[in-house]
Amino acid sequence: MINKKFIQELKEEYNKHEGERRQIISLSNVVLHDSKRVIFSLHRGDAKKAKADLAEIEKMIKKLEGKFGFERINEEGSYKAGAEEYAEAKLLYTVLAGKKIDRFKEARLSYESYLGGICDLTGELVRRAVNEAADGRPEEVEKIKKIVNDIMAELVEFDMTAYLRTKYDQARGNLRKIEQIDYEIKIRAGK
Repeated sequence: MINKKFIQELKEEYNKHEGERRQIISLSNVVLHDSKRVIFSLHRGDAKKAKADLAEIEKMIKKLEGKFGFERINEEGSYKAGAEEYAEAKLLYTVLAGKKIDRFKEARLSYESYLGGICDLTGELVRRAVNEAADGRPEEVEKIKKIVNDIMAELVEFDMTAYLRTKYDQARGNLRKIEQIDYEIKIRAGK
């Protein structure tokens, strides 16, 4: 009734896929964790360490793509999470360096990773604004507010759905937070 050879082929394909999956998950977890470390380094003002860590992450992403292919790694949720966190970290590094948000040359990412990373970037910028306000630098808060405003002006042009819609709504909330921070600074300064 059952073609044993067919079942054996299915088993081999399944085992190969599961082996790849485990390897992708393992390296993706490193990408995710190291990307979070980059963000923390940037908040502590250690751009040199952040840059070095980003280079290592990019090597891992290239290794994953080289070994399994772009389409295959993007099938795995763990890779998507790692790639999105990398995008957020790289974008924060880029913005803090005074550069434009643009496609990365160092790693190939899906549009979802970019959009999720850009949305999450707004939260890191709000965190940065809070720290700048606490350190008595309201002019930096104003600059960050402008960046978040510019990002949201572009994101509003997308009709995001599902997961990305949630990210967009969070970014919109971050815009409200930074507007509130800026408002309170101005009220306290009597402006």
